[in-house]
Amino acid sequence: MFIRCLSASLICLAALPAQAESFSRISDRSDFIETVQGRELRLGMFGISLKVEEDGEIRGRALGWDVTGTWEWQDGYFCREMDWSGYPIPKNCQLVEAKGGEEIRFTVDKGAGDSASFKLR
Repeated sequence: MFIRCLSASLICLAALPAQAESFSRISDRSDFIETVQGRELRLGMFGISLKVEEDGEIRGRALGWDVTGTWEWQDGYFCREMDWSGYPIPKNCQLVEAKGGEEIRFTVDKGAGDSASFKLR
């Protein structure tokens, strides 16, 4: 059960309720790169720290274990697949939104599913 919960968090890139402050959609790859370039995406409650690289790589850690993956920008969505220390996380295309250059939110299933908000460091 624990693995399933953590996996759900990573699938989103932690289902959290929508924030009161507004997020702005990122629908362009270059805007996405500008937002995440050289920054860590952190979700402290699950010990997740990720880097999303311009070359299509995802690297980081979650609860002390390595996370690796790849991503591409497709029709205005962030599409990624990952591996959490041998546990595959299948490909999913996600709506991406940012708030003030300090936070980024991913919503699975092209915006129809759960969301996860990460602090940008």
